[in-house]
Amino acid sequence: MNRKLAVSVLATGLFLTGMGTAFATASDGTTGAAEARAAWKGIPTLNSGGVQFKDAKYKFEPSHVNKGAFHWKGNLRDADHGDGHNVYMQVRVEGYGWGRFNGKQKKTVWLDKLSYDGAALHTDDASIRACRDRGSLHPDNCSVTKSYHR
Repeated sequence: MNRKLAVSVLATGLFLTGMGTAFATASDGTTGAAEARAAWKGIPTLNSGGVQFKDAKYKFEPSHVNKGAFHWKGNLRDADHGDGHNVYMQVRVEGYGWGRFNGKQKKTVWLDKLSYDGAALHTDDASIRACRDRGSLHPDNCSVTKSYHR
């Protein structure tokens, strides 16, 4: 009987110590390492004939925020109003094909998007590029592809 009592007292003590540590860590107001790594970083202006993605930033969200997504934002601009073509962004995260995010002809649109792998705890690798849709008879033209790693 004394052994069972000692084990239960020890387990309760360990549990309460863990809870106290978790509470103190969560409420001390300091920025953790995950939040520090999640700071916004600049994306250079992506240009190709007729399309421009500028004033852009990205960050990798922490695992517990927005599914650990690759978060990106910026201004997608139709740089050639007379060509009659639309513009779009392509973003790819590890293990998936390119996702498409459309802009507007003859306009600049603000895009603020999350791209992630729903089956993973967080996204480690992502690639992004700006493209101009030239229709079905001509291949689309895209900027250089920028790749980022958490």
